[in-house]
Amino acid sequence: MATSYDYAPLFRSSIGFDRVFDLLENAQRARSLSDWPPYDIVKTGNDNYRISIAVAGFGQDDLDITFQSNLLTVTGKKQEASAEGYLHRGIAGRPFEHRFELADHVRVNGADLSNGLLSIDLVREVPEALKPRKIDIQSAPAPAQIEARKAA
Repeated sequence: MATSYDYAPLFRSSIGFDRVFDLLENAQRARSLSDWPPYDIVKTGNDNYRISIAVAGFGQDDLDITFQSNLLTVTGKKQEASAEGYLHRGIAGRPFEHRFELADHVRVNGADLSNGLLSIDLVREVPEALKPRKIDIQSAPAPAQIEARKAA
């Protein structure tokens, strides 16, 4: 059963959030059929994040990470090994692709493959011009009082 959400009330009171609403609608519509391999997303600091993907059996040459215009794509494709000699094959090696929409000013800081986990470190770097700043309030000078001449 699919649930559809109506974002119209939010459109009435928000300006410039079109991209956010598009992301919500796309995520609702194009939900990945497979969440394999499993992954975690962890906030490691105020502006730091880490995506960890369980890629047991995949080597560095089998994985590809690309980042383009706020979309991080992780793909894996193993070279086909011969099926000879296997009595049971439980470690999946099928190809996969995970896509992660990243917010503005989030960049990939690095990636590491260790013990079957692919870790991708992300950092949010908001430019100085976009950070909140204090605005001084100035008061207008009081108008000068003109002295009236006394009538003689």
